[in-house]
Amino acid sequence: MSEITQDMSPAVTFGLLAAWALHDAEEVAFGPRWIREHLPELRERFSGAPERLWTVLEGVDQREFTVAVGAVAVIVAAASARGHRTGGRSAFFQGAVDGFGLHGLVHLAQAVAVRGYTPGSVTSPLIVIPYAVWARGRLRRAGRLRPTDARGVVSGLALAGAATALSHFVARRLVKR
Repeated sequence: MSEITQDMSPAVTFGLLAAWALHDAEEVAFGPRWIREHLPELRERFSGAPERLWTVLEGVDQREFTVAVGAVAVIVAAASARGHRTGGRSAFFQGAVDGFGLHGLVHLAQAVAVRGYTPGSVTSPLIVIPYAVWARGRLRRAGRLRPTDARGVVSGLALAGAATALSHFVARRLVKR
C-alpha cells in the first residue's frame, strides 16, 4: 500500500461506491414503476413544468433505467478508485462525495414536493447523507478536505446532474439499438 493511502481507510473511499450501490438498488427497484404510476398526478400538480420533462419521464423504462444506473456505477467506481489512490485528496472523489450527498438532499426535497415517497427518499436519510457527512468528517480530520463554498455546492450538484444525464443518454443509445 502506498504511503498516501496508509492513513485513509478504504471505508471512506470505497464507501462511496458501497453507499451508492445500496441507494441505487432502491431506485432500480422502484423508480420506473413509481414514475409510471404517478405521472398523471405529477403532471397535474406541476402543470407549469416543461412538456419536454414529461416526454422524457414517459420514455424511461425499467431496462433503460437499469442500464443508466450501470453507467453511473462506472463513474462512481472511478471516483472511489481515484479517491483511494490519492488517499482521499482527489478533487474528483471529493466532488463525487459532495454531489452524492447533495443528491440525497434533492431526493428529500422531491419527497416533500410530492408529499410522500419518491424513489431514493428512504436511503437518502439513512445512507446517502450520513455517508457523505461521515466521509467529509474523516477527510477533514485527515487534513485532506478541500474547502467548500457556494461554488463547490453548485459544482457537486452539477457533477451529479451531468452523471445522471450522461448515463441516461448512454442507456438510451444502448437499449434502443
